[in-house]
Formats: sequence, structure tokens, C-alpha cells
Amino acid sequence: MSVWTWLALAGAVVAALAVVAEVRRRAAASAPGRRFFRHPTAAPGIFVLAFFLAIALAAPLVAPYPWYLQIDIVHVADRPPSARFLLGTDLYSRDVWSRIVYGARISLGIGTLAMLLAVTVGAAVGAVAGYFRRWVDTTLMRLVDVGLAMPRIFVLLLVVALWGHVSVPLLVLLIGLTGWFGTSRLVRAEVLSLREREFVAAARALGAGPTRVIFRHVLPNAAAPIIVSAALGIGNVVLLEAGLSFLGFGVPAPRPSWGTMIAEGWPKITAAPWASLFPGLAISLLVMALNAVGDALRDALDPRKEAA
Repeated sequence: MSVWTWLALAGAVVAALAVVAEVRRRAAASAPGRRFFRHPTAAPGIFVLAFFLAIALAAPLVAPYPWYLQIDIVHVADRPPSARFLLGTDLYSRDVWSRIVYGARISLGIGTLAMLLAVTVGAAVGAVAGYFRRWVDTTLMRLVDVGLAMPRIFVLLLVVALWGHVSVPLLVLLIGLTGWFGTSRLVRAEVLSLREREFVAAARALGAGPTRVIFRHVLPNAAAPIIVSAALGIGNVVLLEAGLSFLGFGVPAPRPSWGTMIAEGWPKITAAPWASLFPGLAISLLVMALNAVGDALRDALDPRKEAA
């Protein structure tokens, strides 16, 4: 690795530390923010997330080689970690560190976009079911029950197998549209409580229609469970995408998905363990950081701790 690559990596670490410091400074102005940082894993979780985001955005600077480059298939394949190859090379003589850096773009991108889609659909369905109740609630919740009863991985494998080849945008769409059921239940429960509050009655008395009441008054006050669900759900989506890619049904090779990297490296796990070990560690770190931030958000936004 060149000096410029090391400097770019150091810059990513500094940027992640700066993000943690800035978030802590802004959070200190509110009670939920102070509760968030009292959680022991909040700051480390934000640091890990900010670091992965920084290297993903600055991938051409942080990665010493392009993700697709086969450096020397004869002499450089399966090289162990060294000063030249920070995390070694795989069986195709591609730099593992470079592929992990570019793979962060795919994992974070798919996880974020798919979860945004799932949260949007789930919040809309839960809000409509909780606000209108009666037959609307019954119909939508039976649909949610069916969705929760079906194994998600089975549905995705079935669709992908029937489709044949799935592009990354279609994969995001499939994961997002099969992951909104739990969010809809959380939002429905919150909306059932909020629809009886005085501010909702006042909005109705002033002539506001159901759409305005739901999106301008009810959903903003139900933001806490939605935010927590999204933070925890991104980690599940990252694991799901990695599992699908490992099985050959996710991001198509040779694109550097972390799941695909593990699948390519596991046949030589004893001779060159770094090709699968480091992508697996990246997945573990990212998912643990997301879960840590989600747990801290759940404690910070818990209304029972408002007096703390």
C-alpha cells in the first residue's frame, strides 16, 4: 500500500472520530441525546458506522487497487497479509482490502435503501390500519400475519430462482418489499394510541382530512419506534444480502459483495483463510455496530425514561 493510501485510511479514522464528537456535542442539548450516549456501546457503534461510511465514500482513495483487478494470477494469488497487501489476496490475485472497501458500498447501499423502502411501506400500512380500524385494520393485519408466517429467506430464494438473474436494484426491491411486516405492527400499535389524543381531535375539528391527520400529526409522533426499527433492520438486511450472495442468489460475481467474497474464499479456507475471514469480520462489525446504535436509540427514545 502506498503512502497516500495509508493517509486516506488515517483520514477515514479521523473523520469517524469527528462524527462521533459532533454527534455527542449535538446530542448533549437534549435529554434523549444524553441517554443515548450513556449507553456503553453507542459511541463505538457510531464510530464503526462512520468509518465504514467514510471508506465507502472515499473508496478510490482508500483502496490501493480497483476491485476487479487481477494483479498477477500466477505469482500473487492467495498471498497472506503483508505491507503491500494489507489483508492479503484471494485466489484470483485480487486485493482483499480493496474489495472489502468497495463491498462496503454495496452492503451499506443495499441495507439502507431496502430498509428505507420497508419502513416506508410498513409505516404507511400500519398508520392506515391503526387510524381507520374496523375492516381496514382487519384486512391489512391479516395480510401482515401471512407475511410474517412465511419464511423470508424462502420467499426470496423462490423469487430469485424463478427470475433467474437478479440485478442489484431488483434485489433491493425484493428485500424491501418482504421486510415491512414487523414495522407495520409497531406503527399500528402506536397509531391506535395516538388517534385518541387531543391534538388529533383538534385537527379533525379544524377540518383536516384523514391523509393530513395521518401524515402531518400522527406519524411524526410515532417516529420513535420507526427509527429504532430502521436502525435494527439495516443489520438484518445486511446479513440477508450476505447470505443470498453467499448462496449465489444475491449480488452477482465478480462484484465485491462481502457474501460473495466469503463464498469465493471458503473452498480454500485452510490454505488462505484471510480471503473469507476478513469479509466475515466486516459483516460482523457492521451488524454489531448497527445493533448497538439501535439498542441505544431504543433506550434513548423510551417514553418511560423521559424523567431520567
